[in-house]
Amino acid sequence: MTLRVLFVVLAALTCGLLAWAAMLRLALVTRAVRDWALFVVVVGLDVLAVVLIGVDKGDEEFTGPGNTGMTILVATLVPVIAYYLTMDIRHHARLAPAQAPYQQTQFPAYPPQQHQPSYGYPTQSTPVPAPAPNPAPAPPPNPPGRQAPARIDQVRAELDELSDYLRKQEGGS
Repeated sequence: MTLRVLFVVLAALTCGLLAWAAMLRLALVTRAVRDWALFVVVVGLDVLAVVLIGVDKGDEEFTGPGNTGMTILVATLVPVIAYYLTMDIRHHARLAPAQAPYQQTQFPAYPPQQHQPSYGYPTQSTPVPAPAPNPAPAPPPNPPGRQAPARIDQVRAELDELSDYLRKQEGGS
C-alpha cells in the first residue's frame, strides 16, 4: 500500500516525468510482457517530451515544441497512474488467497440459519464448550517424619487460637 502511494505521488509531483518508475515497478512485480511493453512506451514518451522541452527556443514561456512536450507529460500522467493502480491491485488480489489460507479457518462462517437481521452478535444454536479446567496443583510431598493429619490438627489449633483472640478483642473493646 505504501509503495502504491509513493509511486503515484512521485509521478504526480513530477508532472508525469517520473511516471516510468511506476511502470517499471509494475513490470518487475507482474513480469508480464504487456507491462514491459507499456514501460518502454512510457519511457519513450517521457524522453520525447524532455527532448521537445529541451529544444524549445522560448525564453520565458514555452512555444510550440515545449507546449507539446508538456502536453505529452501531463497526458501520460493520468493513464499511467490509473493503469498502475488497477494492475497492481489486481496482481496483489490474485496473490492474497494463496498467501493467507489461514483466514478461512480462523474465522469460520456461521450457517445461514444463524444470521439474524438484528443488532448485536448472532446467537449460536450449539453450545460453546467450556474451556478445560486447569488441573489443580499437586500438593507438595510430605517431608519425611511429618504426617499430614498432624499438620491439619496444628492449623486447626492455630485457627482456634486466632478465633479466641478475635472474640476477646471484640468483647473487650
